Amino acid sequence: MNGVLRLRRLHGLPTILPVLLFSILGFLAMGYHPGAEDDAIYLSAVKSHVNPALYPHDSAFFLLQMRTSIFDKSMGYLIRTTSLPVAWAELLIQAAAIFLMLLAGWKILCLLFEGTAARWGGLAMLGAMLTLPVAGTALFITDQYPHPRNMATAVLLFAVERILSGKRWQAVPLVLLAFVLHPLMGSMGISFCFVLTLTLSEPVRQQVLSLRKRLIPATAMAEASTPTPVAAAIPFAWIFDKPTSAYARAASKAPYFFLFQWTWYEWLGALGPLVIFWAVARIARKRGNCLLARFATAVLIYGVFQQAVAIVLLRPGSPLTFYTLEPMRFLQIIYVFMMMIFGACIGHFLLKGSVWRWVVFLAAANGSMCYAQMQLFPASEHIELPGAQSRNQWLQAFTWVRENTPQNAYFALDPSYEAAPGEDFHSFRALAERSVLADAIKDSSMVTKVPEVAQEWEHETVAQQGWTHFGPADFARLKRQFGVDWVLVANHQAAGLACPWHNETLSACRIP
Repeated sequence: MNGVLRLRRLHGLPTILPVLLFSILGFLAMGYHPGAEDDAIYLSAVKSHVNPALYPHDSAFFLLQMRTSIFDKSMGYLIRTTSLPVAWAELLIQAAAIFLMLLAGWKILCLLFEGTAARWGGLAMLGAMLTLPVAGTALFITDQYPHPRNMATAVLLFAVERILSGKRWQAVPLVLLAFVLHPLMGSMGISFCFVLTLTLSEPVRQQVLSLRKRLIPATAMAEASTPTPVAAAIPFAWIFDKPTSAYARAASKAPYFFLFQWTWYEWLGALGPLVIFWAVARIARKRGNCLLARFATAVLIYGVFQQAVAIVLLRPGSPLTFYTLEPMRFLQIIYVFMMMIFGACIGHFLLKGSVWRWVVFLAAANGSMCYAQMQLFPASEHIELPGAQSRNQWLQAFTWVRENTPQNAYFALDPSYEAAPGEDFHSFRALAERSVLADAIKDSSMVTKVPEVAQEWEHETVAQQGWTHFGPADFARLKRQFGVDWVLVANHQAAGLACPWHNETLSACRIP
């Protein structure tokens, strides 16, 4: 009883406090890794807007993909007008995205649930599970670095809250903002907000009955009509072009594109949430929580429709460009809602007002996700703060290159370097701030969205095949062929080169 009273007193505090608390816990659990994975594209684009002198040789490998988003341009404007260092501006945007996502989640929870414990439970679970993998999509709910999808998700959650509050027209500018931040995820959000608006506009019973009548026709018409994922890609005329062999080679490096090659547990991760929301809608209806029942029904309708669209688009024999639209990423927002409702149920039925249960729950949820993230980045600090010395040998090399080589230097390094032991998938281009020949991992993913550079990507990666056996003659060939004048190599490859820097693993060397 005393625990319940304490929860009620805390609930009377400003909304900012619980949101801030779980934002901090979530950030500490997920970690922070600027320049890793997809941030190879976003951070490079931001830095090029701040300093146009960077990347004189390879800007096409990131700027072309960003032409449909305002994220990098907005970040560049923020940095130029505030004079914030890029690294601190990135950290600020990441923290803001997490806070706004949880603030919007809190507002939604307050509409869907009356109990304080349920609301806190939903917020705590969402904060802890920010890096939960989303089925077989190669996504987390939130990325461990600044990503336009993070901010777009926060904006979409605010749009959902406006619709649930009966102020649907206020959601329009929000979904449009999400779209210009991240067109694909923004289009998914528009689709869900449309379904939610319709679901709240009619009785739930009538909506469910109409679903039965419309499901088959909608599935059959999906091929003939323009589905949501295609709508997101309308600015990209390349989806209607015949893919080249170079494009096909790049796409083959992303098995998560191919839905019918997913494992059974990835299919479970895709279909399981739909069953869960079907059950939530039934239970909520029986308990008299009409708004929650309608919300869960909207998630179910959205999920069934998008799943049908994905199956049509990704069926065997479909054009290869359809696969690279990644329509299964509709699951990301469903996972957000699933974590919120799952946490609310835990808070309401299990944790209640017991302080020690809350402590155990928070420690288990946040601790397990923190441990999982530390396994993903084993050679790096869990939180890579700006200006801090890194123990990662590769990041040490990137820092030296950034601080000691000319801005117009052109580098070559192992095209598979991101997967090297101890590298942890950090981007040389984004962190060293120097032009570099195309790599075989992250740049291949970029090629699937920007086919214009597919031939250049293939030309450069083929020229670097057999890198681990390269010596001075091979590096001289790369210089003649592409104009590169620096290499970052394993120490045993440095013989015969002028190498002004090295650590235990790598050497930075000039090509004579």
